Amino acid sequence: MEITDVRVRRIAKDGKMKAVVSITIDNEFVVHDIKVIEGEKGLFIAMPSKKSANGEFRDIAHPINSETRARLESIILERYRQSLEPDATV
Repeated sequence: MEITDVRVRRIAKDGKMKAVVSITIDNEFVVHDIKVIEGEKGLFIAMPSKKSANGEFRDIAHPINSETRARLESIILERYRQSLEPDATV
C-alpha cells in the first residue's frame, strides 16, 4: 500500500482539532475526514467516525494493525507540519 496523495485542510480556530486530512491510497482509493488532534501527549490522528445509536463514536475506516496506523500517522503528521511552514501549499 502506498499513500500517493495527502491533502491537509488546517482549522483556523483555536481548539484541539488542528486539521482535516484526505489521503489517497495507490492512486485508487480516497479516505476523507481524518482529523489531526492536539492531545496531552502531542499530535495524533483520529480516523473518520460516526456516532452510534448508543452515543459512542465508531471508526468507519481504519487500519487493521498498529504498524499501518503508525505509518499513516507519521505520513499525515509530517504533511501537517509541512503545511505550517511559510509559503506551504499542501
